[in-house]
Amino acid sequence: MPRRTLAILVGLVLVGAVQAVPAAAAPVAVRQTAECQGDWLPATPTSEQVMAGEVQFLDLPPVKIGKRVDWNRSPFGNRSWDMVFSSLRWVGRLVADYETSGKEAYLDRATELIKSWVESNPKGGSRTSRYAWEEHPIALRAPVLVCLSRHVKASWLTRSMVDHGRELADPAKYEKGHNHGLDQDIALLRLGCRSGHKEWADLAIRRMTGTVRLDVDSQGALQEQAPRYGIYVYERLKVGMESMKDCGRKVPAEIAKRWESLENYITHATQPNGFMVPIGDGAADVKPAGFDHPKQTVKVFNAGYVFGRTKWDEPESSYYSIRFGPGLKFHGHEDHLGVTYYAQGRDILVEAGFHSYERTGYRYWTMSPEAHNVPVVVGKPFRGRTASSLVASNVKPGRQSYKLTDKAYGVARHRSVLVDHDDPLMAVLDTAPGAQTRNYWHLDPSLTPVSTKAGRVVVTDKSGWKATVLQVAMPGCKPISGQSVVKGRTSPYQGWISPSYMRKVPASVIVSPAAPSLLTLTVPGTGDADVTCTSSRVTVKAGDTSTSFRYSASGTLS
Repeated sequence: MPRRTLAILVGLVLVGAVQAVPAAAAPVAVRQTAECQGDWLPATPTSEQVMAGEVQFLDLPPVKIGKRVDWNRSPFGNRSWDMVFSSLRWVGRLVADYETSGKEAYLDRATELIKSWVESNPKGGSRTSRYAWEEHPIALRAPVLVCLSRHVKASWLTRSMVDHGRELADPAKYEKGHNHGLDQDIALLRLGCRSGHKEWADLAIRRMTGTVRLDVDSQGALQEQAPRYGIYVYERLKVGMESMKDCGRKVPAEIAKRWESLENYITHATQPNGFMVPIGDGAADVKPAGFDHPKQTVKVFNAGYVFGRTKWDEPESSYYSIRFGPGLKFHGHEDHLGVTYYAQGRDILVEAGFHSYERTGYRYWTMSPEAHNVPVVVGKPFRGRTASSLVASNVKPGRQSYKLTDKAYGVARHRSVLVDHDDPLMAVLDTAPGAQTRNYWHLDPSLTPVSTKAGRVVVTDKSGWKATVLQVAMPGCKPISGQSVVKGRTSPYQGWISPSYMRKVPASVIVSPAAPSLLTLTVPGTGDADVTCTSSRVTVKAGDTSTSFRYSASGTLS
């Protein structure tokens, strides 16, 4: 193991004794390795933080860990923090920075930390960390061991690499078709190539090919029901392909193809303000960078998404999302038939968002239908994990309409959505034959309701900009009064938005009264919108402008 360069003590005696001062250790030239370089390591904590005995993960406050580390430390009682701590990727940053800086102190501390972890966490040990041998920490930690092995030769390190390889190769622990499985593949590939276990590398590439086919469909849509994970899978696939090349292996064409197709999904799921629409376990502060967008402005993904916008590269353009498809899995929420709406440079209808993976009442509420802009069938029990279908769509440059349905409440639940871009509005019609529906409209925290009267809710922001939410019963176009506006309620939860990890802020949600057929109109940029109807047409007036669309007795808008 490399050691710090010994300081040269120089004694000078003139008239008396002069104290010798150690010279600063000069950086050494170190060869950079593929196993240690690249973008596989987190940006925080920095090496200087770790050398100072401090770590920081997940935007939570820094934690002092000292020189002798307690590997069972759980300063926040946060499952994600504990897992990241046990993954040791933050220690890998020391080795990577040792290669680029030549500071042997980094390598010495990395070796000390990893050896401490290995000795403190034998599999099945009474004091072994809870997360030490779970599938995902194993997958994230193994590349750190491989990286260290490029500079340290030690029997304890070799044995630990073999232990990690055996765990990763175990089919019972493999998370096929999931981003965890992809991380497992990368780790096993790195271990196989570094240790000479060809069978591990072969298995990793076979598994990765199968997992990518399951996790990314032919349209490029991620199957994990949270668009922000599309970025993670995109970045990890890049690492996986680079690992294959470093190992002298050919990248399967299917992996490269699906990786490229993810760009289309990521860009369509990004709003005009540059942030991804926070669907599923996706925070509202995720901002993709460096992705090219297609010319197409509206895209229906069979995995269960509609994304539409008026134009690219214009923050003031309109944007919407609609959810349908397979029942909840992985990182999804019970958001089927839900919509979001962005217009005139502002979020209007939003999701409650992603708070954390902690097992709390608030977390489970954010996953429930009531935390999304969906219709709820009154008096019927909700049946989770129910699939929904997009049964009709009509896409034109200035206007798009869709119809969706499911039986999440045991009876047919229908929603028709129309978005007009020329005279901006979103119209949503909810029906449940033989039953009544109630819907929820979660407003961005920047919006404050200033008027609620006769089926009309007017909201405004600090600049004075306004929007109107109108609700009428169909047929007949009769205004429905009785809307309630809820904000910051805790028993039960309602009226909250999570703008980022582990944060929640009060935000207004409009809760409608129950009705057999309920039409909701969201009109941006005005506080005086009005609606009139004939037997087959709905007209919305706002100031000097008006727009109309067709309504059919079957519950279709066009």
